[in-house]
Amino acid sequence: MWKNAFWRISGLLRAISYSVFTFPMAQYPDNREKLFSINHEASAAIFNLVSSDGVNKLGMARIRALHPAIQELKAEAESGQIKRLIITGNEKFFSAGADLNELSQLSAAQAFEFSREGQALMMAIDQFPVPVIAAIRGYCMGGGMDLALACDHRIAAPNAIFGHRGASLGVMTGWGGTQRLPRLIGKARAMQMFLLAEMVKADEALAIGLVDAIADDPVAHAIRCFRDDAKNS
Repeated sequence: MWKNAFWRISGLLRAISYSVFTFPMAQYPDNREKLFSINHEASAAIFNLVSSDGVNKLGMARIRALHPAIQELKAEAESGQIKRLIITGNEKFFSAGADLNELSQLSAAQAFEFSREGQALMMAIDQFPVPVIAAIRGYCMGGGMDLALACDHRIAAPNAIFGHRGASLGVMTGWGGTQRLPRLIGKARAMQMFLLAEMVKADEALAIGLVDAIADDPVAHAIRCFRDDAKNS
């Protein structure tokens, strides 16, 4: 019985994450400047998630702001202005994931649109023309973990904590994490994280292949690695 339930859940997760669509994106919200900041250093763009409460939830306004901003950076990458994109948060939160309070207020049609817009953002990061690095400090949860998984590389601070807690809340991501995580750490370990709503600390994340390195300052580490790669190329 448990085996059959496991495969039914696995099939459902695959169906959700394979549903990726292309559609016109909304314009930047008026409070765009409060949602992220972008700096340039050593031919890298550093994309910093910002929020007034410090947890960097991926609500509708943030998703709608991030996607066109990523498209602008894509143009910079294609023109050779940047060689690497680094996405980060603050000391305590990379991102807490989707805003569950906001989700609970959405109609079925609005929830479907939100899922599609999140998928489109993750695909834009996944297909970005230069390497994308997630520099992760603190909590990286749910949709925030989906965002990190869409990046090419993940560097964690010692205090980083990863998790997809949806199973404990009766929800599951539709932003591609159910596909990207098994490819990265293996199906069995990924299903354990999903179905048990498991929290994984930085040292274990490194051991299972979820992150590429642990560094006290993940952003500085990402920039330093880029400089080393440039010297060796």
